[in-house]
Amino acid sequence: MTKAYDIIKRPIITEKSMSMTEDKRYTFEVAKDANKIEIAKAVEEIFGVKVAKVNTLNMYGKEKRTGRFPAGRRPSWKKAMVTLTEDSKAIEFFEA
Repeated sequence: MTKAYDIIKRPIITEKSMSMTEDKRYTFEVAKDANKIEIAKAVEEIFGVKVAKVNTLNMYGKEKRTGRFPAGRRPSWKKAMVTLTEDSKAIEFFEA
């Protein structure tokens, strides 16, 4: 069984994700093999909040040039946008 910290890798902090925190939506990078139920349980366990909804996206790595011919690719990853319930407290990590 995987641990909660193996599922939730890191928060994603961008202008768009920070503007969504007003609506209690938080964005995380998660393990590629994690499903929505595992992500919801991991967020509830780590932050002590109630999750209402989870949306996931598979983010494909961009192709990058490292010289003339050897074109490489950045690694692909999975993003989860977690919406909390109305009566749930906010996650303090995202407070500025």
